[in-house]
Amino acid sequence: MIIRPITPKDLDALMQIAVESGPGFTSLMPDRDALSRKIDHSVESFARTVTTPGDEHYLFVLEDSATGQIMGTTGIEAAAGLSRPLEHFRRNAVIHHEEDPRKRHVEESLTRCQHYTGCTEVCSLYLRPGFRRANAGKLLSRVRFLFMALHPERFADTVIAEMRGVSDHAGQSPFWDWLKHHVADLDFMSATQLACCGQSGFVERFIPATPLFTRQMTDAARAVIGQVHEDTRPARHMLEREGFRHRGLVDLLDGGPTLECARSDIASVRDTLLTRARLQKGNRSSWNIAGNTVGSAIVANAGCSGFRATVTEQVLPNPDANSLSVPEQLANELNLGGYSLACYLPLSQSREESRGRQQPCQKPVTEEIRYAH
Repeated sequence: MIIRPITPKDLDALMQIAVESGPGFTSLMPDRDALSRKIDHSVESFARTVTTPGDEHYLFVLEDSATGQIMGTTGIEAAAGLSRPLEHFRRNAVIHHEEDPRKRHVEESLTRCQHYTGCTEVCSLYLRPGFRRANAGKLLSRVRFLFMALHPERFADTVIAEMRGVSDHAGQSPFWDWLKHHVADLDFMSATQLACCGQSGFVERFIPATPLFTRQMTDAARAVIGQVHEDTRPARHMLEREGFRHRGLVDLLDGGPTLECARSDIASVRDTLLTRARLQKGNRSSWNIAGNTVGSAIVANAGCSGFRATVTEQVLPNPDANSLSVPEQLANELNLGGYSLACYLPLSQSREESRGRQQPCQKPVTEEIRYAH
């Protein structure tokens, strides 16, 4: 498995993924022309020289090394909400005051707001069902944070993830099924397409700025506020292990939660280490060198448009030489030359372990990032 930036030759596979993922996967809609523009924008974003995050969008694909098939996608929006507003519902507790204090009561409301403008957004994570195997999901999720650690100037201080809300196999959302009777009598797919293509004035025309009280909702709609689609639960759990938390903002159409975390507090950003590649013949068991076993790890070159990453157990950090021993064949797949910059992120080490145990060799990439360009 190799993660790399998307290219125009991946359009057919991306279109297939957009169809497979179904309604509600709003960052990849099944519109071939729109997907082609998204690919072009990503290619240009990777090629830019960036000192501060702007409208860049970085879309990666996971490729099966043996067959060349595209297994899935993952992406990063450098600064969301710049070209068009990023809007949510904020969950609020509303206190109703009465002359008799004993009669005061609290109820929940949803109020439309713009809150995360300019924040970095992780998005477009999808692993195709036929390719679901060990570490594939971890690679798609955590490689984005390794890339942020390598290129911090490209990303904002706060990172968010808009999670797919609850919908059924037919694409019906309990949240929208209630809301549409109060705002716009459109099916969920049509509303999603209008919102995602930036249809002028869609939100302002159809989603009220005045509070919506959850007591007025159906039980089914109220129950899914802040909940995620069943296929999204593993992604949410991974993000929560990274340090992401839900702060009360939900999607306007399906009620799915938005999670957030300071970039510097993301576990995989903190744990990504930068070193030098030391090419070795054969596999690790035959190397006559001292090193520290890291188990499974994401290993990558330190490039941008030429970025490559994979998951492997066949690397060995060398504390004394500040280097990472890598099999020659793997180094070739990752475009790693001898003693070129490389980085790695151990997958087996938990956030708590990484805090409590001193790293024996390389420093966090953020301390040496000046050498990565």
